[in-house]
Amino acid sequence: MGRSGKLPSGVSAKLKRWKKGHSSDSNPAICRHRQAARSRFFSRPSGRSDLTVDAVKLHNELQSGSLRLGKSEAPETPMEEEAELVLTEKSSGTFLSGLSDCTNVTFSKVQRFWESNSAAHKEICAVLAAVTEVIRSQGGKETETEYFAALMTTMEAVESPESLAAVAYLLNLVLKRVPSPVLIKKFSDTSKAFMDIMSAQASSGSTSVLRWVLSCLATLLRKQDLEAWGYPVTLQVYHGLLSFTVHPKPKIRKAAQHGVCSVLKGSEFMFEKAPAHHPAAISTAKFCIQEIEKSGGSKEATTTLHMLTLLKDLLPCFPEGLVKSCSETLLRVMTLSHVLVTACAMQAFHSLFHARPGLSTLSAELNAQIITALYDYVPSENDLQPLLAWLKVMEKAHINLVRLQWDLGLGHLPRFFGTAVTCLLSPHSQVLTAATQSLKEILKECVAPHMADIGSVTSSASGPAQSVAKMFRAVEEGLTYKFHAAWSSVLQLLCVFFEACGRQAHPVMRKCLQSLCDLRLSPHFPHTAALDQAVGAAVTSMGPEVVLQAVPLEIDGSEETLDFPRSWLLPVIRDHVQETRLGFFTTYFLPLANTLKSKAMDLAQAGSTVESKIYDTLQWQMWTLLPGFCTRPTDVAISFKGLARTLGMAISERPDLRVTVCQALRTLITKGCQAEADRAEVSRFAKNFLPILFNLYGQPVAAGDTPAPRRAVLETIRTYLTITDTQLVNSLLEKASEKVLDPASSDFTRLSVLDLVVALAPCADEAAISKLYSTIRPYLESKAHGVQKKAYRVLEEVCASPQGPGALFVQSHLEDLKKTLLDSLRSTSSPAKRPRLKCLLHIVRKLSAEHKEFITALIPEVILCTKEVSVGARKNAFALLVEMGHAFLRFGSNQEEALQCYLVLIYPGLVGAVTMVSCSILALTHLLFEFKGLMGTSTVEQLLENVCLLLASRTRDVVKSALGFIKVAVTVMDVAHLAKHVQLVI
Repeated sequence: MGRSGKLPSGVSAKLKRWKKGHSSDSNPAICRHRQAARSRFFSRPSGRSDLTVDAVKLHNELQSGSLRLGKSEAPETPMEEEAELVLTEKSSGTFLSGLSDCTNVTFSKVQRFWESNSAAHKEICAVLAAVTEVIRSQGGKETETEYFAALMTTMEAVESPESLAAVAYLLNLVLKRVPSPVLIKKFSDTSKAFMDIMSAQASSGSTSVLRWVLSCLATLLRKQDLEAWGYPVTLQVYHGLLSFTVHPKPKIRKAAQHGVCSVLKGSEFMFEKAPAHHPAAISTAKFCIQEIEKSGGSKEATTTLHMLTLLKDLLPCFPEGLVKSCSETLLRVMTLSHVLVTACAMQAFHSLFHARPGLSTLSAELNAQIITALYDYVPSENDLQPLLAWLKVMEKAHINLVRLQWDLGLGHLPRFFGTAVTCLLSPHSQVLTAATQSLKEILKECVAPHMADIGSVTSSASGPAQSVAKMFRAVEEGLTYKFHAAWSSVLQLLCVFFEACGRQAHPVMRKCLQSLCDLRLSPHFPHTAALDQAVGAAVTSMGPEVVLQAVPLEIDGSEETLDFPRSWLLPVIRDHVQETRLGFFTTYFLPLANTLKSKAMDLAQAGSTVESKIYDTLQWQMWTLLPGFCTRPTDVAISFKGLARTLGMAISERPDLRVTVCQALRTLITKGCQAEADRAEVSRFAKNFLPILFNLYGQPVAAGDTPAPRRAVLETIRTYLTITDTQLVNSLLEKASEKVLDPASSDFTRLSVLDLVVALAPCADEAAISKLYSTIRPYLESKAHGVQKKAYRVLEEVCASPQGPGALFVQSHLEDLKKTLLDSLRSTSSPAKRPRLKCLLHIVRKLSAEHKEFITALIPEVILCTKEVSVGARKNAFALLVEMGHAFLRFGSNQEEALQCYLVLIYPGLVGAVTMVSCSILALTHLLFEFKGLMGTSTVEQLLENVCLLLASRTRDVVKSALGFIKVAVTVMDVAHLAKHVQLVI
């Protein structure tokens, strides 16, 4: 480290650059950015103006009145009045005073040029200001038509290219808003003026004038009606625009091409009662073909590229005959082996197929001919970009052909599948991805939607079915070893193929399934997950029965070794089986599971613990297939009766299977009973299953056991009751009520039975609910907190019914319910608060204005519950407060007054005990947030004043709640207004 005060080595030389006091001399002397920023703050730039002499001349001419609006576009002003207007202009008006207050929104885009340093932008602003001023001086209303007339007159008067470009730019903006009848009437004069400028500026070095004039001419042509296109002059003007599409300057060429596209695609008559093709489409196509043939053999092929770029946008707009001619031309130029020309031609074909044109543009036969011709231009596997483009074009071509004529399209697919699968041998990963994605899209969009019409696919089928078989064989070829690097892509294709065609084409897919299973057993096979996904797709589409016929499990309980090479099929079937025969599980898996269970028990008795565990796991895996078989099965009405007894025995006698079987029953009821016959068949066995489930739920959980099976049993009871006959529900409810009232019942039994009553109550009729209410009413004041909570849960389920017996019971017993709930207020325990508040919530929703006193009596309790220990109780308390507010809104005619009446009932809580004060503030905060849109300013101010008075409290909880209220009030009131109230209190 150097000594203190000594400069590092080499610094002294740098210090000699500047003398003392001159270290800032190197700062830049130019400050144009600061000047520009300063000019934005109400000061004019001090630098030299960029306005041209032509702009000043134009302004003087407009001011002197030498340029006037056309007679048909603006009202005339006598010369004497015009002179007077000019002489009496305000002396404070600047040169651009007309721009800042221009009232026509068409020129809002020009506003951003106001402070620009560009000379062209200054010129535009000057012209617009001058034109605006002359329109106003003549009493105009600044309409688009007036600006159009003034700008056309101005265009004839200006001389410099800069001013001409500015006028053309403004015309380009305003022409889009000028009414079509005006442009149709003025077409001859306007188009002649534009054509003259185009002729004069064609060889000019400046591009701006031509660029904007071409855009104006395109807009003018786009506004003409269909009749106007029958005149030769219109086509002559259009050809003038078309000739600039091969201009050597890019900006001009781009403007012309954009204009041609907008005319052919966006002419106004092409949207309503449109002809099949634009009248200019034929001449445009011939022009493109002629230009390509004229320059197609040149070395650079520049014009060819320009025309191909234009064809990319216009090819879908041509009639069929010309599309065929253009396609032949495209195919000819592709033989030049020019990389860019080939790429542009492929883009043109892609846009044609992607647009999905009608038969008048592209017939199915022509589409098929183009597909066949494109096979002569298949790029090499090593040409990455051309091959990617070819695959994408062929994908779109086949999709469009199937759209036009699906049987013809399917006939062309096998050849493409064979070529695309060969592309999987490419060393480029992008080619693998593109080929795989193209085949997937074709399978999803072309094959899958038509499989129902194709029918069964066999090896001896003909027509479209034969095409599907050939396509599958092409993909199946990908499982050979030479494709081993692309096996991941092949497995993805097989997965999509199984999903799309498995139901109809499984006869030709069985050999492939065997190959997949053999492949999975190969040592170190790296794509196990993808293979399982493919087999799973086969299980979903074909069904497990077909899959197991092709690749049997090879498990029967008599194995000499414990390898079980195909046991991996069990979890695959479990995860993918659906919409299949439930009877197959009964006839195949159920006997096999029983055999394996017996084998496991025999091995356990013989002391072979490991072998016993393996067989026990296998039989359990077979039982886990049952929920999948119960997902939308096809034979519930036929097969369930053969399985019901076994399921009942498994629930009661096999604790290890209880959760699985309960899940299967719930799945069968919710997803398998869509038809009325299926529903009736499963409902018929409710009298057998429900008693078994009730008895299981009433049994206490053994020490060390998980409560999951018990919860599964209760959930299954709830689900089964939704399809159970009402008489059976009433019978079960009566027995459960007797069990609750039985003095010999233990606390656990009573609580369990009350859980069952909660499940039964919504499904009972009104008479049974009335009897149940008489049973549980004494328990609403029980000192046993658990029993009281369950009693309120029963009442909650009854009150929650939006219609049916529960709603009728609430309506007929409303007064009794109100009295019972008010009388039990003092004896309600904390655990019962949540269901009690929920009951009150459902009841308040059904109250009318005559029950206002009941709501008033509930308010203190609900406010205090906003700080209950239970999260559910607090949530229900806030929901009930909001529901009470909606009730008051229903009661009153004036919403603000109704809310004021409601809030007045909460204010007394602000002067009570500390806990009550804090809870009241929380309640008011929530109500302010919920009803802020309905509260007037006076109501919010009153709320704020009452809460702000509590900021002086020394209780931390109260202050914290008050600050929370103010935080919400910030979103409702003006901050300054809010601060005023808070400051007054402080």
